[in-house]
Amino acid sequence: MKHYLSMMALMLVASMAPMSAQEWRLIWSDEFDRDGSPDSTFWNYEEGFVRNHEAQWYQTQNAFQQNGRLIIEARREQRPNPTYRAGARHWGQQREQIEYTSACVTTRGKFEFLYGRLEVCARIPTAGGAWPAIWTLGSSMEWPSCGEIDVMEFYRVQGVPHILANVAWGSDRRYQAVWNTQRVPYTHFTERDANWDQHFHVWRMDWDETSICLYLDDELLNETPLSRTVNGRIGRHTNPFNRPQYILLNLALGGDNGGAIDDTAVPMRYEIDYVRVYEKK
Repeated sequence: MKHYLSMMALMLVASMAPMSAQEWRLIWSDEFDRDGSPDSTFWNYEEGFVRNHEAQWYQTQNAFQQNGRLIIEARREQRPNPTYRAGARHWGQQREQIEYTSACVTTRGKFEFLYGRLEVCARIPTAGGAWPAIWTLGSSMEWPSCGEIDVMEFYRVQGVPHILANVAWGSDRRYQAVWNTQRVPYTHFTERDANWDQHFHVWRMDWDETSICLYLDDELLNETPLSRTVNGRIGRHTNPFNRPQYILLNLALGGDNGGAIDDTAVPMRYEIDYVRVYEKK
């Protein structure tokens, strides 16, 4: 059974949502009700050192279901990096040692959706170095022309904790994105609830043919008109948000944005109560 706080959060969102529940049809969800590994019909795992010069090595062992939740756990682990190559150009292959591990699960190749409502109820870690995220990517082009929607990121901006809601698409230069980014200081939330990080919260994306709207506990953080999200030359001037996206959930450490890692807070747990996708009736 789901925990009382999760039930209350769902009731609150249902009562405050700008569109009635009768307008939406649930088309995909994972409630994480069975202990053990995540459902392999839904989720893939990233492996290794993947992006953003992050400190963690991604591996399957750090994602598991327990007591009705998906747990993504960042751990302190030290062992040789099996991809290390002397003189390698890739930053991940330059590291002789793995010092931290975590997990990133994705629905790529198993579930994608075009337009609708995505809801994720989660409790995020906020200690130094933590970089949890809820995001989506397209699969028809390379990044960023595939499109990226960051429903949630948490990290420090110039040392100050922020919650971010972002949308990115392609420019005329390879691997350089155009961003619509909203950075909300973490104090915006903790001033209303000093124990904010101890509770579950609901992140939501409403996406249709005209816009992408990103919410936290029904508060609008970012609205991006799709009239703006046209790729540059590399993406052949297409709009990536007229094509399906898949879901990613991950807990990164350090790297380009995570900041200094607080080892006293490791292991860190990112807990997801449910992931739900709706379409308009």
